[in-house]
Amino acid sequence: MKILVVQDHLRSGGTERQSVLLANAFSAGGHATTLLSFRPGGVLSHNLDRTVSRHVLQPFDTGLDFFAPGLIRRARQLAPDVVLCMGRMANCYAGRLQAALPQSAVIGTMRTGKKLPRAFQRSLQRVRHVVANSRDARDLLVTQHGVSAKRISVIHNSLVFPPAAAVADAAASHAKLRSEQRATDTTFVMLSVAMFRPEKGQRELIEIVSVLPADFDWQLWFVGDGATRTTCEKRVAELDLGARVKFLGFQRDPAPLYAAADCAVHASSSESLSNFLIEAQAHGLPAIAMAAQGIEECFLPGKTGWAIPRGDRDAFRDAIRTVARVEPHLGSPRSALARDFARTTFDPARQVGAYLELFSRLLETPPRT
Repeated sequence: MKILVVQDHLRSGGTERQSVLLANAFSAGGHATTLLSFRPGGVLSHNLDRTVSRHVLQPFDTGLDFFAPGLIRRARQLAPDVVLCMGRMANCYAGRLQAALPQSAVIGTMRTGKKLPRAFQRSLQRVRHVVANSRDARDLLVTQHGVSAKRISVIHNSLVFPPAAAVADAAASHAKLRSEQRATDTTFVMLSVAMFRPEKGQRELIEIVSVLPADFDWQLWFVGDGATRTTCEKRVAELDLGARVKFLGFQRDPAPLYAAADCAVHASSSESLSNFLIEAQAHGLPAIAMAAQGIEECFLPGKTGWAIPRGDRDAFRDAIRTVARVEPHLGSPRSALARDFARTTFDPARQVGAYLELFSRLLETPPRT
């Protein structure tokens, strides 16, 4: 099977990590796989296996995510059996790709809670099939965009970062990282892993924790980079939280930080399914998150994670204090439940298998006329 994965840019976002993971897995399974990006470079380009063919459309990085010169011509040259469009910009071109490649199965994906551009919405009606990465996303496609439920498959995101191999290794990482960040054994460490964008809610988290009780020993670690990091750093300085809030930058593999933290916190206003939260669960971290599309599919609500009504900062702080009072995450029954749930539900082999099964089924079915 010849598979083409289309992505605008290999930046450090969750969708981009899923694109690389899937391309690598398809290639490892013996399928001729190409990852085509609009922009060259990107921090995740080094994560792509050599067996995956990389094609880039822009001769130099214009900084424009939507600019895809020669996309249709290149796709025709590659003559793929399957085209998997990942991310908003790639999906804006999905309908045109299907029209240009009528014998190929072009698959759109719904992996965002943001408003969809018109080109994206038109593509949803023209592609052979749509993959939603959460049940909430599927329901939105049906109720708001008029996509037939028969043309939608729900395939959750895959775990990108493997959990710690052993509790002993996790404990060692825990002690080392907490020492490096000057957190004591009793400090309650909250972790947020996401690109710094307005919709990801890092500023919201800063505002929430800024009024935690003075006698509560806590730290908040931010992992990631992006456009709003500077403004978040300025807000931390204004609130005199520099000793408590740490900016750890982009981490190629944040798994040790999951092992060192006590709780995952997330305040994104625009989600479909959070890679960060499912990875945190796989490492045994309880999760506290503002409610958004797909959030409650990332954990077992009320058991391993809590979705807080949007804007209810007091309830978010109450949840933090409640989680902080329970036993350490590595040994608690709740953490074992979280690990089992995430490692089963979001197992990469299971998700990749679901994609390949879908591809085979679509290729066996005559194109729509």
